[in-house]
Amino acid sequence: MRLFLALWPDAAVRQRLVDASSAWPWPPQAAPVPSERLHLTLHYLGELGEVETASLRARLPGLPEPFVLEFGRAALWPQGIAVLEPLGVPPGLAALHAALGLALGELGVRTDIRPFRPHVTLARHAQATSLPAESPRWAWPVNGYALVQSVSGPPLRYDVLQHLGR
Repeated sequence: MRLFLALWPDAAVRQRLVDASSAWPWPPQAAPVPSERLHLTLHYLGELGEVETASLRARLPGLPEPFVLEFGRAALWPQGIAVLEPLGVPPGLAALHAALGLALGELGVRTDIRPFRPHVTLARHAQATSLPAESPRWAWPVNGYALVQSVSGPPLRYDVLQHLGR
């Protein structure tokens, strides 16, 4: 199973993300992310077997503390990846990312060594787009996270295997 840990939006936050995506002037070749796949990746885990996944599910920590993620920065990354970035990394998000990294390391699951850059990908192949005129500012109250399976398509889909909170 191809797995990742993510902040998974509730209906209200998902609608805010859809609204943010709708503000972009997408060129024809852009591939906006479908609303049901919008999320913020905490750790990509890659391919894990059923035994490893069961062990992981049993040992994932709860959320250290609820926090609020303030959004308000649209960005276009290399290779045409359009993202929405938070205004900063709140201590709660940093603590969650670190706690998950520690738990994954104890389980022998390798994690990305690059610095954590929290974001929500809104579209791919958007090289020819321009940033929206205004980046909406809004808050995502975070009370948990999810273990998610990426299921190859067509169409590609994400199945939430487990929600974890306080």
